[in-house]
Amino acid sequence: MTWSGWSIEPALAYVALAAWLYWLGGRSYSRTPDEPLRAAAFAAGLVTIVLALDSPIDGYADQLFWAHMTQHVLLLTVAPPLILLGRPWPRMWLGLPPAWRTTLGRGIARAGWTAPLRALARPWPAWLLFNATIVLWHIPRAYEETLTSGIVHQVEHAMFFFTGLLFWARVIDPGPLRPRLSWPARIAYVIGAMVVGWGLAIALVLSPDPLYPHYAALAHRPGGISALTDQQLAGGMMWVPGSLAYGIAAIFAFYRWLEPESASRAHRPALTT
Repeated sequence: MTWSGWSIEPALAYVALAAWLYWLGGRSYSRTPDEPLRAAAFAAGLVTIVLALDSPIDGYADQLFWAHMTQHVLLLTVAPPLILLGRPWPRMWLGLPPAWRTTLGRGIARAGWTAPLRALARPWPAWLLFNATIVLWHIPRAYEETLTSGIVHQVEHAMFFFTGLLFWARVIDPGPLRPRLSWPARIAYVIGAMVVGWGLAIALVLSPDPLYPHYAALAHRPGGISALTDQQLAGGMMWVPGSLAYGIAAIFAFYRWLEPESASRAHRPALTT
């Protein structure tokens, strides 16, 4: 279903459910001075998902490689950190009925899959999974598969978003998955991922020929650009806008690393016994 370039896709239902649970949980969640900012960040993250998957960007993704790359940037480096800044897990958990929380809590405690998930959520497995997902889905054969199969395309987008959550959870202190990285290690963590993206972007920009047959075979494109120009714009999208979140995270971590010890202590809450 479409309306003036906008579409209603399954992802919209998940976004609506997350927003509803976050709102319900917020009614009984203890308020802090920064709670409005956290709620705004969470809402911005959900809006980013809608922009990536339900807006005209999605409609143009089959015709313009750079539009498709914009989707990837939004799902990998914009939506996950914004959602994690909203500290969603406690609020969404409180949004569930008490009986559901009890049942789910017991089920999770007894489940055997939690140990592998925790292992994947550790810093270096999360880093490898995130970057391997980016690289593998941009191999021409895999990328072409996403353009011919709707199911594969949805799997690709889901992997981008959820590996993004795992990766950025090591950087943003979101809740149950607390990072185990010092500030210097966090700087290396995000800069290393940014360099992986740069490598892919450089390959797209410097390639003398179009790498993806689907886009090369199109007779016409919006704006009348060539397939090679479209590919170069896609590389630029990954190179510049795709680096912003990494750069901001690295600068913040660098600032906190160099922050005077006296200032750090002044901001720490007093411990009581």
